[in-house]
Amino acid sequence: VQLVESGGGLVQAGASLTLSCTASAFSTYTMGWFRQTPGKEREFVASITWSASWSASSTDYADSVKGRFTISRDKAKNTVYLRMNSLKLEDTAVYYCGAAAFGLKPTTHEGYDYWGQGTQVTVSS
Repeated sequence: VQLVESGGGLVQAGASLTLSCTASAFSTYTMGWFRQTPGKEREFVASITWSASWSASSTDYADSVKGRFTISRDKAKNTVYLRMNSLKLEDTAVYYCGAAAFGLKPTTHEGYDYWGQGTQVTVSS
């Protein structure tokens, strides 16, 4: 499966931004967002599982983004979103979308099988 991210950009601290990740085919994968800055490992941000029932999807967040970021998915569009509110300088990174096997909820990049090309998010003061 191919993943394509979009929505990155340059914003001021406190602003909001929504990232999108579209899969090339129908997908029941767990979808995750990670971010990476130069010299550091790819860091878990959020994940969402797939369920036939929207209410049964499970989400998970890194402590650093809880209450500010929201992950969601549109199954009909094979797209997962990351809504980022109250952005901080430390949120600056390249954000990657990943796909992991159905039912899993990995929080490390090794748990994901497919990756997008990444989209840059820069938060300025």
